[in-house]
Amino acid sequence: MKERIFIQKAKEQVSLEEFIRSQFRQAKVGDIEIQHTPVVTRIILYTTTPGLIIGSGGERIKEMSETIRREYKIENPQIDVQKIDDADLDPHIVAQSIANQIESGVNYKRLGNYYLERIMQAGATGCEIVITGKLSGERSRRERFYAGYLKKCGEPALREVMKGFALANPKLGNIGITVKIMMTQPEKLLSVARTTAQEEPKKVMAKVEEPAKPVENETAASG
Repeated sequence: MKERIFIQKAKEQVSLEEFIRSQFRQAKVGDIEIQHTPVVTRIILYTTTPGLIIGSGGERIKEMSETIRREYKIENPQIDVQKIDDADLDPHIVAQSIANQIESGVNYKRLGNYYLERIMQAGATGCEIVITGKLSGERSRRERFYAGYLKKCGEPALREVMKGFALANPKLGNIGITVKIMMTQPEKLLSVARTTAQEEPKKVMAKVEEPAKPVENETAASG
């Protein structure tokens, strides 16, 4: 029963994020954080253009808050807008930028190489851009652009790699753009792994009990 509740909550959160992105598509919304508290539900939007989201006198924010309250049954939603300092290091914004330019007719290879170079120059450790769909014909294809060091599996991949996705709608059909960016240096990951590996034997040794001392034979002692 609890698993169904968690799954339902996750679906509602994904649906809410997709709705917000669709409403503010021209504003290039990056990461979205949703914080539930007993009093309010705080929605934090990271964007490069806060003015397009806030609107004149905060009108767009008020309209969006009312829509979210009505459509998603969320009482007292509060939207907080935060400005992104470097858009080239936000995978959501990079994916949206590529999608918008693909719809405008720009070649996907040119876009992949261009944004890959920009991301690495901005200070990323590694980056991967995957473009999938009908790129140049009727058959669906998958193109991958990769540079630097990027974890693909394990806990570091979940914790350190930022992911973004956007959907382009050109004439030939939908094209999906997935962007992954990693900022952590490999040396830091190795140092954390070494520290964890060194601590594990100590924990095991701490659990080992000292062997009991043998009991002397009373007969032998008396003799």
